[in-house]
Amino acid sequence: MSAELAVELFRSMLSTALTMVLPMLATAVSVGVSISLLQALTSIQEQTLAFVPKLVAVVGVMIASAFWLVEKIMIFTIEVFRRIPDVAGG
Repeated sequence: MSAELAVELFRSMLSTALTMVLPMLATAVSVGVSISLLQALTSIQEQTLAFVPKLVAVVGVMIASAFWLVEKIMIFTIEVFRRIPDVAGG
């Protein structure tokens, strides 16, 4: 296996992982900032208040994007399997 192939596989893996995680991460950040702003405005300083809305929002995004996530991981897996002969040197 050449260094170029290893770098290409690693780059593909990282971009696929980031693409798949980005919707859930963005949802958690936006809900967390919204809840923090609400807590600051109402002077409620309960640490556990932000957990449940973030959990519900992230699970909702995961359910809504489940087919897209499975499609992305299948495309990546098929591409890796197609490159097995290149990795083996044949």
